[in-house]
Amino acid sequence: MQSGDPLGLRLRRGINAPLAVAALGLAAYALFLASPYGVRLITLGAIYALLVIGYQFIFGHAGALSLAQAGFFGLGAYVTGVLGAVAGWGFAATFPLSLLAPVALALFVAAPVLRLQTHYFALATLGIGQVLLLAARNWRSVTGGANGLSGVPGIVLFGLPVPPGLPLLGVVLAVLVGAAFVAHRLMRGAWGQAFLVLRENPLAGAATGLDGGRLRLAAFSLSALYAGAAGALYAHTLRVVSPESLDFRVMVLCLTMTVIGGQRRISGAILGGMLLVALPEWFRFLQGADLVAYGLVLLAVIIAAPDGAIGALDQIKNFLWPERSREAVLPRAATAPPRRDNGPMSLLEISGLTKHFGGVTALAGVDLALAPGEILGLIGPNGSGKTTLINLVSGIDRADAGTIQLAGTPIGGLPAHEIARRGIARSFQTGTLVETMNSLDTVALAVLAARGELTFSDALTGWNGAFAPTQALGEAMRLLERLGIGAAALRACGDLPHGVRRRVEIARALALQPRFLLLDEPASGLAADEQRQLARQLGEIAQDGIGVLVIEHAMPFLLPVAHRVICLDHGRVIAAGTPDDIRRDGRVVAAYLGIEPEAPPSRV
Repeated sequence: MQSGDPLGLRLRRGINAPLAVAALGLAAYALFLASPYGVRLITLGAIYALLVIGYQFIFGHAGALSLAQAGFFGLGAYVTGVLGAVAGWGFAATFPLSLLAPVALALFVAAPVLRLQTHYFALATLGIGQVLLLAARNWRSVTGGANGLSGVPGIVLFGLPVPPGLPLLGVVLAVLVGAAFVAHRLMRGAWGQAFLVLRENPLAGAATGLDGGRLRLAAFSLSALYAGAAGALYAHTLRVVSPESLDFRVMVLCLTMTVIGGQRRISGAILGGMLLVALPEWFRFLQGADLVAYGLVLLAVIIAAPDGAIGALDQIKNFLWPERSREAVLPRAATAPPRRDNGPMSLLEISGLTKHFGGVTALAGVDLALAPGEILGLIGPNGSGKTTLINLVSGIDRADAGTIQLAGTPIGGLPAHEIARRGIARSFQTGTLVETMNSLDTVALAVLAARGELTFSDALTGWNGAFAPTQALGEAMRLLERLGIGAAALRACGDLPHGVRRRVEIARALALQPRFLLLDEPASGLAADEQRQLARQLGEIAQDGIGVLVIEHAMPFLLPVAHRVICLDHGRVIAAGTPDDIRRDGRVVAAYLGIEPEAPPSRV
């Protein structure tokens, strides 16, 4: 699996032509064949497509099942309805407020809600919509109660009223096209790749320097923004607003449209919106059992087409007319930066580090220090606390006691992405690469994250910052070539041999320009010649002034390359010294053989 368009800048060429034909056919139908009711249905389909594009940010790209989209949609409709029908405000005033009100609500509830995961997040967001629904039904003096509000004014642009029918459809389509362009602009490059990593492996994303909380907040806010716009247009189209716009049926409809059309494809949102607006017409004979029909259709699509209708069409097209492979164009490797001078006092110091998991003590007062340019081996039997120590240092877990200092500054309470940006990079014991991303994208994304180049404004304006994607690609290519895997730059990580995947992870860690590099069993599963090559590369990394902590069971690999070795057993340091000292230490041999040591454990 290769691509000549790295860093996510790939355009979907596969089914663009059929989709364009379908769009032209729909336009011709609306202009020449559709009845006024048919035009109204197409208008509602475009409004729901706008709602779904917003929902794709949080559900598709961020991978979080939010059930608040209907609430944001209804809030936007009610802002337009109340200010238009009651206060007499025009479109120019109500539409911006219909966008801002859902975003304000999203930001207000973000702090408690976005900390939750999986079904807890879904239930919390469902509660948002239900609270708004109760308010709409019971705040009769403002919302009109269960009867809602009628007399919502139509859209007025530049002093000219927009009549219903084709003119209104044109305005709605113009908003939809603009919103689709913004969504495409945001998600087409590295920002979209960051969401991919966040969705597939959030721990690896944090260790790469990606601020998952900020990304989820952006996705949640964007979903509210789009929902508010859709709600406002919905109120102007129906000229009435009622609690039905906040009903859970709207959320079910939005979720169904998203899954059936495609969770991350704008064309899927449009297809889902248009298709699901027609379903009630087809299911009228069910007399109120439409939710059952939606559920059955949704289940069928999940089983038969997990990527939605657009994904299924894409697969059919690739089967019938496979694309010709294009010659891969690798970027030019960047010039190596000056060697880092961490200074003699830039130590990574751990003191009294303790961690309990229930009744199990994973670490019990561990002390150690790692200097710039030093390779420190960390050994011990399984369950001795080695990976737990790296997790605490990198911010994946929090220590129960003890301190972690980087160059004299405590970092123990910082989130993982902040620790990564301050200069502590790591790899994981099990693979954490996103299989569908290529090696070049994987490393370039870490380069951008380390330099703060993954902001909303950068994504929207096309990377006007000082560190452009071409520079990120050049730096990523340099790191891959340094580790001897430049030829695999455009191969998907899921297609790489195990040894190459390990070195891609190290290249991704080096992209952060770290002071210290923490490696969890980097030689695991490597052949003897691959281990020798990796040992040489670790020595070169240390010569650049980077301190390296290596957890490893392969002693023939570790002992020749390490300057010092520390052995853990039952969460305590039982031995420390040079590799020769460790070879002769009876306590280390006893720990690996499962024999209780005779001497008391030492502390370093």
